[in-house]
Amino acid sequence: MSLPRFSAGTRRAEAFGLVRRAFADAGLDSPARDARILLCEALGVDAAALAMSPDVPLGAAGAEHLLDHVARRLVHEPVARILGQQEFWGLPFGLSPETLVPRPDTETVVEAARAAIPDRAARLRILDLGTGSGCLLVALLHELPDAHGIGVDRSPAALATARQNARRNGVANRAGFLAGDWGAALGQTFELIVANPPYIATGAIAALAPEVREHDPTGALDGGPDGLDAYLSIFADAPRLLVPTGRLVVEIGFDQEAAVRAIAAAAGLGIERVAKDLGGHARAVVLRRPDAP
Repeated sequence: MSLPRFSAGTRRAEAFGLVRRAFADAGLDSPARDARILLCEALGVDAAALAMSPDVPLGAAGAEHLLDHVARRLVHEPVARILGQQEFWGLPFGLSPETLVPRPDTETVVEAARAAIPDRAARLRILDLGTGSGCLLVALLHELPDAHGIGVDRSPAALATARQNARRNGVANRAGFLAGDWGAALGQTFELIVANPPYIATGAIAALAPEVREHDPTGALDGGPDGLDAYLSIFADAPRLLVPTGRLVVEIGFDQEAAVRAIAAAAGLGIERVAKDLGGHARAVVLRRPDAP
């Protein structure tokens, strides 16, 4: 790994070129995009200001911050981790070591859930199992102004992050967060349950990109020997937690549709819809109770 060399007097445009080349030489995806984002963050400016003032020197503080950001990215720390936040559903979400970085594919779950609940003014109770950063619950509460929800996670640190994100996005008065093992500790029922559970097979984790393998929490990735452990638990409990007209929406791996269908059938759940992500892969499954009207 070779760090680019720049100083307080290095111009912004020159620094951008140096960082972009360093990222490209390291084989990183999107070297220009990453260089632009990290340069803007280090300087405290937006992309428009960067483009309009390419000859402004970095300054001592800017050069120091940029060098730190570049060094971290060159060892495959994700840009979102360096920034400490990620946008999801158009909303900002803070991150912590105990939370996944929200992915664009996971927005498919929000879209599928919204389609399953067409009345935006409905008074709903929402349950988010394995809430992590709280991105699913917070996004849905942002879309559904009369809904209330609970996020459950095994990690107290993740729950603290989710609470902060609910406050940051203006839905804290309608969101509660509880430590627990999926829905086992809950006695109430919900109109909507969502989950992005761990679904990577244990043996496949070592082959994941270092941005994921080394920086996302293993507990949020590891779905057991075949990646399906979480679905067995969630589906078995879903009939108890859903109202008769309720819906369960889960994210799945790109090659798991057939296996998830079999688990749903064994649990007595009907599949209403399978939604595809932007890459055309099955990504969100909408399920209902066997006695659903």
